[in-house]
Amino acid sequence: MLLKILLGFLCGLSSSAKARAAENETSSQGPLPLLLVSFDGFRADYLQRFPMPNLKLLYSEGVLVEQLTNVFITKTFPNHYSLVTGLYAESHGILASRMYDLDSHKLFKAGKDTDPLWWNQTQPLWITALDSGYKTAAMMWPGSDVTIRNRTATHFSPYSSSVTFQERLGNVTNWMIGNGTEKGVMFAALYWEEPDRSGHIFGPDNTTAMGNVLKEVDDNIGLLISELKRTGLWGRVNIIVTSDHGMAQCSPDRLIKLDDCLSSDDYMLVDTSPVAAIVPHKNPEAAFDKLKKCHTHMTAYLKQSIPDRLHYRNNQHILPIILVADEGWTIVQQGDKLPRLGDHGYDNSLPSMHPFLAAAGPSFRKGYRTTGLQSVDIYPLMCRLLSVPPGPNNGTLAQARCLLAGESCMDAPMVVGLVVGVLLLLTAITLLFRLLKSRRPSGSRPFQRLQLDDDDDDEALLE
Repeated sequence: MLLKILLGFLCGLSSSAKARAAENETSSQGPLPLLLVSFDGFRADYLQRFPMPNLKLLYSEGVLVEQLTNVFITKTFPNHYSLVTGLYAESHGILASRMYDLDSHKLFKAGKDTDPLWWNQTQPLWITALDSGYKTAAMMWPGSDVTIRNRTATHFSPYSSSVTFQERLGNVTNWMIGNGTEKGVMFAALYWEEPDRSGHIFGPDNTTAMGNVLKEVDDNIGLLISELKRTGLWGRVNIIVTSDHGMAQCSPDRLIKLDDCLSSDDYMLVDTSPVAAIVPHKNPEAAFDKLKKCHTHMTAYLKQSIPDRLHYRNNQHILPIILVADEGWTIVQQGDKLPRLGDHGYDNSLPSMHPFLAAAGPSFRKGYRTTGLQSVDIYPLMCRLLSVPPGPNNGTLAQARCLLAGESCMDAPMVVGLVVGVLLLLTAITLLFRLLKSRRPSGSRPFQRLQLDDDDDDEALLE
């Protein structure tokens, strides 16, 4: 009986989920356009520390993920590329703000290098979606002006800090609307550099300065909502608003000076704080021995010993030694000047490095809130929304599908696993019951007639 009830419940759950999915698919009449917006350096806890009425309006109409666990290293280019590929940095190849190729001796600098050597290890969603017959757009997103595997987005713009958010948004909405003879784009990615830029200057603990810049960010989100309504796109597109990383407070009394440990003549410093990439000129083991003892707030790794959890080892452009500073500490090569009051790039397990995600639109649940998600899961979620076959990626829909209207959070393997587990449990209980029954004594006591006293009332026993 218990098994029948359980199977009935699971079947009902599955049928209900299918019915909701079918209803949602019918109502949407196929995939809707998708707009992905990133506000660089938006630390997750800014949502609790500062008033964000427009952002709250957005996610009250949809969903909020309070914290995204992003990828290591927690820098702008690696994480923005992870958002549109679903890959860890070691897999997509954009590893840091500065990279070095040991064979060709080429140096990569973020925002200044479009060499396919660095970008062709995978392709972002604005390229993948072209294969489904869609038009796409990338507005100043890292990599948007790069020819990746001989292709670009249908519409793109190289980065320029002089272009306002309103101008960027206007271009994107025009591309999404299209015109009488040309369909609008189905996927667009839009980048804005705040609050990251101000976070570096003032530090995230400067409540006054960060309050001012976050008000501007929230005003831009209000502008986004108003523009979508003005153009008639609101309610006809899905919107994801997110970020790439958080921000940690730094200070002049938390400096790690490499020159105190190793002569600058013995190595080349490729990428800097808080994850420094080192190429020793001679005797890597000797250089590593000095660096690993350099400072109690810095950990040195040989490439082959970088922890698996960081997913930052299996790529040809990861250099022989990397140095990882503790939260809030800054690695400098020489001198004692603090370059930034706020920084990011630290271990991606730190809450200060985590961004957020908010989303709204016909395909998202309304008023749904969850505590966490992996940033690599956003890519398969976007592919699901667009009905685009995803490329190889490190993400999963197991949790991300919970954000979607008409989707069950329990996927098929989970349901099958639950049914199998319960069947095994019931089988074990049945076998145990039979075993205990078989071990009862086989002999029985001889039958004895109940002896009644003469004054017992037989008639009373029959009533």
